[in-house]
Amino acid sequence: MTTDSAFRSMIGLLWFGAAVLFGSLLVLGQTVLVPVAVAVIVWHLINALAGGIGQLPRVGARLPSWVCMTLALGIIGLLLYLFGRMASQNIAEVTDAAPMYQENLRRLLAEGSAALGLRQAIDLDDLLNQISIPDLVPQVAGAVSSLVGQAGLILVYVLFLLIEQRRFDRKLSALLPDPEQESWVRALLGRIQTDIQTYVWIKTLTSVLTGTISYAVLVAVGVDYAPFWAVVIFLLNYIPTIGSLLGVAFPAVLALVQFGTPAPFLIVVGVLGTVQVAIGNILEPRLMGQSLNMSPLVVILSLVVWGQIWGVVGMFLCVPLTGMIMIVLSYFPRTRWVAVLLSGDGRIHHD
Repeated sequence: MTTDSAFRSMIGLLWFGAAVLFGSLLVLGQTVLVPVAVAVIVWHLINALAGGIGQLPRVGARLPSWVCMTLALGIIGLLLYLFGRMASQNIAEVTDAAPMYQENLRRLLAEGSAALGLRQAIDLDDLLNQISIPDLVPQVAGAVSSLVGQAGLILVYVLFLLIEQRRFDRKLSALLPDPEQESWVRALLGRIQTDIQTYVWIKTLTSVLTGTISYAVLVAVGVDYAPFWAVVIFLLNYIPTIGSLLGVAFPAVLALVQFGTPAPFLIVVGVLGTVQVAIGNILEPRLMGQSLNMSPLVVILSLVVWGQIWGVVGMFLCVPLTGMIMIVLSYFPRTRWVAVLLSGDGRIHHD
């Protein structure tokens, strides 16, 4: 083996070891890294919203940046408060309506069993007995407690990110005295910030549009808790592919159980499915343009990988996180080929 081939083999092993170490840190450091990752995405959303407010006609010229940032924080805080209040109210209402839903579901199971020619109808009690309530309640309580605890931690991280962002330029200049290195790092960070903010901003706008149209459809059909389901559809729209499917399935199943007839179910599936396809496959790609420029196959694979690493939170963050990795890889000659494979058309923006 020549010296050059030995050196390349050693470099390859180093990259492989770095990848294994990076993956191990993601899994082992989940408790620490997940709140930080969510905080970074929320920070990008706040900055994108503040920038959008500043670009409104006859507003940007009069409002300073700190006012736009304050308005963005107020809007997001108000939305979180309204969602929390709505969720608590709907839980109480669903508890009251549960007997009616259970009776409708029992009748649908009986009719379905008869239509399939089953000798013995599917028993709802047998299905419910398969769920161990004593085991389920501690799990749900633990998940809720963890979410509440992380929400406070995420808020702290976001506040510190907002405070530090004004000082970051000075720190970067002090850290990198070489003008060429500083320019290179600024280009990398600027590319990440621009692409992620564009993705988060456009995804939020399309999610709002999807949730609003879905709300109108659910109200027209008469499905219970339409505002709550509209918010759920808005949140699920951040999860690629699977989120759209769940955003149609959940309210459709409720319509089936609520009315006890297939007609409302079919209407909800047909209309909401059309809305998801039109916005997700036609409108959103046109608005995104070359932002992130990620292959659809890579999006699905990243959904699976990040879902395995960080669970549901990883599904929400899979596209921004993979986009950040792709951008960083594109700036190094030895890993540029990986970024090309991850891209949608093989083009790297900064070339």
